[in-house]
Amino acid sequence: MKIRNKLTLLFTGIVAAIFLVFALVIYLSFNKNREEEYYKQLHNIAITKAKLLLDAKVSPAVLQLIYRNAQNVLYEEEVAIYDTSFHLKYHDAVDIDKVKETPQMIAEIVKQHYIEFYQGKMQVVGILYQHKTGNYVLTAAANDQLGYAKLDNLKYTLIIAFLVTIVLIYLCGLFLANKALQPVSNLIDEVEEITATNLDLRIKEGNGKDEIAELAITFNAMLNRLEKSFDAQKEFVSNISHELRTPLTAMLTELQLTVEKERDQETYQKSIVHAIGDAQKLVRLSNSLLDLAKTNYDFTEIAFKELRIDELIVDARADVLHLQPSYKVNIVFETEIEDDDFISVLGNEYLLKLALINLMENGCKFSKAMEVTVAINYFKDKTILRFQDQGIGIDEKDLPHVFKAFYRGANQSYATGNGIGLSLTKKIVELHSGTINLQSKIGEGTVFTIELPHV
Repeated sequence: MKIRNKLTLLFTGIVAAIFLVFALVIYLSFNKNREEEYYKQLHNIAITKAKLLLDAKVSPAVLQLIYRNAQNVLYEEEVAIYDTSFHLKYHDAVDIDKVKETPQMIAEIVKQHYIEFYQGKMQVVGILYQHKTGNYVLTAAANDQLGYAKLDNLKYTLIIAFLVTIVLIYLCGLFLANKALQPVSNLIDEVEEITATNLDLRIKEGNGKDEIAELAITFNAMLNRLEKSFDAQKEFVSNISHELRTPLTAMLTELQLTVEKERDQETYQKSIVHAIGDAQKLVRLSNSLLDLAKTNYDFTEIAFKELRIDELIVDARADVLHLQPSYKVNIVFETEIEDDDFISVLGNEYLLKLALINLMENGCKFSKAMEVTVAINYFKDKTILRFQDQGIGIDEKDLPHVFKAFYRGANQSYATGNGIGLSLTKKIVELHSGTINLQSKIGEGTVFTIELPHV
């Protein structure tokens, strides 16, 4: 079911329920007023007849004649007068006797002085009437035919009005739902025009204040992120193609030249060595791309645990020296460890170690001495790591682009690489809620500073 139909039915149901309650209140209130008014009417008629009988001395025969000549004797108010000992003094129609008084009823009236009750559809009042000649018990009963007719008329009027109102409310609700959801329909039409080929399109944000505008603003923000993601993906694919093409072309060329004619063993060996070197470049690039992909996983899908950062640095240093025995990695503890919590971080062991290895290799690779110093500082809320080398440094114009994937600065001729390491390192640090910064001067070296929060 569409939202506009749900809103229409919900609106109709709520208003109908309110109107139904309103109608019931009117009906019950009218019935209550009718009942009270008729009890008062019966009371007045009973008192009037008692006065005519006892004070005006009108004979019972005359009073009965008046009663019998009423337009509708079946619904006329019937009055009976007894003394307190249950002796009948007067009755409008003994043969009809609507109330059928009993000694117990008379005793109850004497005790309560005044009672009201229903006998079938008839309303009955019992009154203890005090007169100078003594106390009398009056009863008056009748069916409020006119009152019930008016009540029925009100009931049918309310039912018809309720049904007509429901139809009108439904039509009004449908109009209001269409009016309220028109911006959503317009939004859908605009969204349908946006495809992968025109992600630069944006939907109208209206007045920028209501919920539809908030939805449009949020959707446009999502489109901005998608457009950036698509652009980054295109650039990523382009860079990968370039990075893969270079070693593959070199390897293919080397092998083609080798098989063109027969050569000596030494030439074959050199060709194989060159091919191995190109294959190793491809392996390193593939590993870097896989690691880069891991950092793009959802945060909740990456396993985190409590790690000691000092042990992680020592393990990373061992891995670097194992692969490159000529490198030198010095570890300096600038602060004494007062509490194990000061050197603990919540993170993924593989990814954090990968980031540390990248920075260590980067410092050694661009340093003539092939040496990097890792300084460790501990604080109550965070750990600060500095990776400092005395290498060739980074040109000032390259500094803003160092952490971009596949970016190679002016120092690329000094050492080989694929431009993924620092971009990967930055993603890993940010994944661990940390920050990374760098300072560098040409000819003096580079310092990378990492801040990681504690557990």
